[in-house]
Amino acid sequence: MTAPLDVPESAIEAGPETVLEGAETSVIRGRSLGQIAWMRLKRDRIAMTGGIVILLLILVAVFAPLLVSWFGHPPGEWHREKLDPSIGAPLGAFGGISSDFLFGVEPDSGRDLFSRVLYGARISLLIAFFATLLCVVLGTVLGMIAGFFGGWVDTVISRLMDIFLAFPLLVFALALAGVIPDKAFGMSGDTLRISLLVFIIGFFNWPYIGRIIRGQTLSLREREFVDASRSLGARNHTILFKEILPNLLAPILVYSTLLIPSNILFEAALSFLGVGVRPPTPTWGGMLSDAVHNYQVAPNFMIFPGLAIFITVLAFNLLGDGLRDAFDPKAR
Repeated sequence: MTAPLDVPESAIEAGPETVLEGAETSVIRGRSLGQIAWMRLKRDRIAMTGGIVILLLILVAVFAPLLVSWFGHPPGEWHREKLDPSIGAPLGAFGGISSDFLFGVEPDSGRDLFSRVLYGARISLLIAFFATLLCVVLGTVLGMIAGFFGGWVDTVISRLMDIFLAFPLLVFALALAGVIPDKAFGMSGDTLRISLLVFIIGFFNWPYIGRIIRGQTLSLREREFVDASRSLGARNHTILFKEILPNLLAPILVYSTLLIPSNILFEAALSFLGVGVRPPTPTWGGMLSDAVHNYQVAPNFMIFPGLAIFITVLAFNLLGDGLRDAFDPKAR
């Protein structure tokens, strides 16, 4: 025997239309995994701060010419009048910082440090984003193939990952970037150097995300929805890209945000060692390399590009940690 339902008298007196109308407003709607992750991420103030900083950095890089026209001078323009003619050091306190030169000027050349830092953000973010994209595409595709098919396919791809992981990437990058001529593959100048750095960083870093995707795919291929798709006659490529890939978007997104800062540091290291984008194009690593000989005279020459790298890497790491906690709160 079941207990009677408690129905308010107001509902009894009202017509059925009113009851149904009230029922529609009290329907509980489900949330997707992305909506739940976004709600968790919004509550993480540190991760949101990192995301805002990244958005500002991207806007600064995109609108660098406009900002320089408002607050600075062209990055390649020399201002010898701002230097001490005897030693080439910036005139004035703090490396020549003034209302016209917000970050001061470079020793020996007098170029506007503010504009060079802004233009350096374009190179660093461009290389890091495209190298990460290449790395994620290669790692995702090969990791999915290895985890889904198994057998000799898995063995070959896994051994290939081991070879790439054991490869001395920095030494190879120095050698390859050093021997490539100024014109090659139909490209020259900055276009050639940027494409070369994207290829080196992205092509030789894919095994890291490839191993993660392979492990996730090994687990997903045993799930019921994969068996159901296979029983309905779905082919392997359909199962891979329509069933398994959507369930891998969360780890791909998280790992990508953690991979971008390491690529920024790698590009800065190559530019610091003199095999990155060549002068006079400004890069953060190249500016640090030039500052080694002048930091005692003008410490801001090293502080500002170093601070730009630090803030960018920190922001991406904070956002990546927040995304990881949002998609997998048990991993905290």
